[in-house]
Amino acid sequence: MTIPDIPNNHALAMLVLTVIALYFFRREDIPLETSSLAVLVILCMIFTVFPFDLNGQHLEPSSLFFGFGHEALVTVCALMIIGHALVRTGALVPVGRNLAKLWKISPAISLLVTLIIAGALSAFVNNTPIVVLLLPILTSVALRTKTDTSPMLLPMGLATLVGGMTTTIGTSTNLLVVSVASDMGLPRIGMFDFSAPAIIAAFIAIAYLWLVAPKLLPQRAASLPDTSPRLFSAYLNINEDSIANGKTVAEILKLTDDQMSIESIQRSPDYRSIRPFPDTVLKEGDRLHIQEHPEQLKEFEAVLQATLFSGAHKVDEDHPLNAEKQKLVEIVVIQASNLVGRTLKDVQFAKRYGISVLALHRNGKAMDIGRRSIGNVIIHAGDVLLVQGDADQVAELKRSQGFLIIDGASDLPYSKKAPIALFVLFLVVAVAAVGILPIAISSLCGILVLLITKCIDWSEVSSALSTQVILIVVASLALGSAMMQTGGAEYIAQVFVAFAVDLPPWGIIASLMLMLAILTNIVSNNAAAVIGTPIAISVANQLSLPVEPFILAVLFGANLSYATPMAYKTNLLVMNAGGYQFSDFIRAGIPLIILMWLSLSFLLYMFYF
Repeated sequence: MTIPDIPNNHALAMLVLTVIALYFFRREDIPLETSSLAVLVILCMIFTVFPFDLNGQHLEPSSLFFGFGHEALVTVCALMIIGHALVRTGALVPVGRNLAKLWKISPAISLLVTLIIAGALSAFVNNTPIVVLLLPILTSVALRTKTDTSPMLLPMGLATLVGGMTTTIGTSTNLLVVSVASDMGLPRIGMFDFSAPAIIAAFIAIAYLWLVAPKLLPQRAASLPDTSPRLFSAYLNINEDSIANGKTVAEILKLTDDQMSIESIQRSPDYRSIRPFPDTVLKEGDRLHIQEHPEQLKEFEAVLQATLFSGAHKVDEDHPLNAEKQKLVEIVVIQASNLVGRTLKDVQFAKRYGISVLALHRNGKAMDIGRRSIGNVIIHAGDVLLVQGDADQVAELKRSQGFLIIDGASDLPYSKKAPIALFVLFLVVAVAAVGILPIAISSLCGILVLLITKCIDWSEVSSALSTQVILIVVASLALGSAMMQTGGAEYIAQVFVAFAVDLPPWGIIASLMLMLAILTNIVSNNAAAVIGTPIAISVANQLSLPVEPFILAVLFGANLSYATPMAYKTNLLVMNAGGYQFSDFIRAGIPLIILMWLSLSFLLYMFYF
C-alpha cells in the first residue's frame, strides 16, 4: 500500500476546513445557518487573501457563491413549496382518512399499508409533509384503540426516508448528488434511472420495518401521558380584610414573589374588566382573574387573604376547581414555523393565540425550566410545546402555519384547491420524467400555477422555505467545489484507493457507501453528499471503473439516516411525538442501515458490473 504525497497548501486547507465544518455542522448549540455562513465566509477569505492558481487557472472567490443560483437549490426550494401547498390544501387528506378507517379493521395489515404509502409518497414529495400528515393519524389510532405508538411512529418515519431515495427528487440529497455529478461533466442521471435497485432494497426495508423493527422497540409513553388540563381559570375576590385592599398591583405581585400573573381585574359593581397596570390600586370587591395550577391558586388565596372563586361559586369541597372547555394538546414546531430561531416572547405567542404554554420538550425530554421561563427559550425545529386553551383557540392554532398539532382528535384540513395542488405535483413530475422540461423549470412552473390558482400565497411561499436548508446547500456546494479545484478531493480519493485497492469492485463500492452512511448519521446528509460526490468520481476514475455506481453509492449512503434522531429533521418529529429515546433509534436504525448497506451494495454490483 502506497500512501500518496501530501497535496498543495490550498488542498490541505480545504481538508482541514472540511473537518472543521463537519464538526460545527454537528454542534447543536450553534445554529446550522450560522455554521454554514461561516464556512462560506472563511472559504472566500482564504481564496481572497491567498489566491489560488493551478495550471494557469485562477479560482475566483466570488465563484463560490454559485450555490445560491444552482439548479439543485432552485429545485429543492421549489419542491419544498409544492409540498407545503399539498399540506395547506389538504391534498393528501383522503389518503389519511382511508388509512384511519383501515386501522380499525386490521392493525397488522394497516401498518404494512401505512409503510408502503409513506415510502411511495416520499419518492415524490419531501418526507416532512408526509410525516406531518401521518403522525396525528397514528397517534389518534393509538389513543382510540388504547395501544402503544412505539411500533407505529418510528417505522413510519424510517419508511419515508427509505422511499425518498428511490427517485432523484425524493430528497434534497438526491438532487444535490445528481446535480454535482452533472456539473462535473458526467451524463445527467434521470429521475428513475436508479429506481430499480432502490425499490428492491426499499421492499426489503419495508419488510424489516413491518415484521422486525416493532419487536425491537420497547413500549414508550408518549410525551403527553396525562390529557387533563393543567391550568385552571379562577378569580381572587378582594375582601375588606384582604391584605391586597388598597395596595397597587405592583405591591401585591411582590407579596407573591412575582409568581402571580393577573390576566385582568373585574371591578364591581358592574364587574367591568380593567387592565392590571402596575400602579392600579385594588379595592374591596375587585376580582383578580388568574390562570394557574391549583396549588398555586390556593397559595395566592392565603397570601393575599382573598377568597377564591371558580365561576359563580366559592372554591370548596362542594365546588372544586374546574377547567371546563379547556384542551391540552401538543404542538410540534416544524421547519416552516416562524417560531424557529426565536422565543415565544419574540412572536407574542400567548397574546396572538390566547394559548398557555405549560412545558417544552426537546430531543424527547421535557426541558428543566419553569413555566415562567419558557417564553425566553429559543425554539428549535422539532421542539414540542405542551399548551392549553379552549377548543376555539386550539382550532385557530390548527389553521396556523408551521405547527403540527398532536391531540388524538385533529380534524384534518381539506379545501377545494386540493385537487389542483395534487394535479400540479403530478404534472411537475411527469413533465420532468419524460424529459420535456428539467425538474428545476417544471417545478417553478408548478409554483406559478399554484400562485395563480390561489392554492398558496406569497406569505406561505416564504414560510415553506428553510434558511437552514438553503445555507447548508450553498456552503456544501462551495466547499465541494473548492475541494475539487484545489485537489483536496483527489487526495482523499487517492488515500481511499490506497486502502481499498485490493478489494473487488463491489467491496470498494460497499466501503464508500458505508463511509457515507456513518458520516450522514453524524453531520448533515446534504454536506456529506456534496463532499462525497467528487471523491467518488475521483475513485472511479483512478480505478478505471464505471462512475455511475460510485455516485449512487454516495447517494444511497447519504440517505441512510436511520441511527440517530439528529440525522434527519423528521427523526426529531417522530422522536418527540412518540416519546422515543436516543437508544431506540440505534436499536431499530443500525440493523436497517446494515440491511440496506448490504442490499444496495449487492444490487449496485449486479446492475452496473
